Amino acid sequence: MDHRLPDSGDALTGVEMFAGLEPDVRQRVIATAVPRHYRKGQILFVEHDPGDSLIIMKRGAVAVFRTAPTGERAVLTVVRPPDVLGEVSLLDASTRSASAEAIEDSQALSLSRAAFMDLVHSNPRILDAVMRSVGGLIRRLTEQNADHVFLDLPGRVAKTLVRLSGESQAPMITIELNQSQLAEMAGGSRQSVNQAIGSFANRGWLRTEGRRIVVTDVQALKRRAGMN
Repeated sequence: MDHRLPDSGDALTGVEMFAGLEPDVRQRVIATAVPRHYRKGQILFVEHDPGDSLIIMKRGAVAVFRTAPTGERAVLTVVRPPDVLGEVSLLDASTRSASAEAIEDSQALSLSRAAFMDLVHSNPRILDAVMRSVGGLIRRLTEQNADHVFLDLPGRVAKTLVRLSGESQAPMITIELNQSQLAEMAGGSRQSVNQAIGSFANRGWLRTEGRRIVVTDVQALKRRAGMN
């Protein structure tokens, strides 16, 4: 899937955090932000790096993950336009609490912490959007914890695929994600995830094309994941 912001001439279009700003303020933000380009597989930052910037996604997708001492990864979320990442570190001036890797070729804007804090001081209402963003993160983590308790692995795989499909209404949805990355997101071994994918393929819910997964029946995956 090609995830990008609408091409409207304003790089902040659709970004909830900046939706309430006056046009001249938005333009100052755009002028201050630094364009970034990330290749698929490129690391944006790693856990404990300085949290010195907010990253505003314009195109592509970035996986946010934690790494265990054994080297195993657990993917916390996948960020796509028009969402942002790095807001938690900006608020408390601490280091990054997770790592981030582009899982598609991606474009973004990087806004420094100094510029972000100046913006907050001059536009206090932006804090409402920041708090909603942090609240959404907490809800996602709470739901992931519940999924590990109440869903079996195939259910978690199905739910992960539904989330990756986004709001697309297309009859077929292509997900640029290999099965190792899917295993990291669903919290299972690659072998077990491969078995779940094979089972779904046999039922006609999806098919695999190399390093891609083509979802053909989102509703069936939702039912398997126990989603309304």
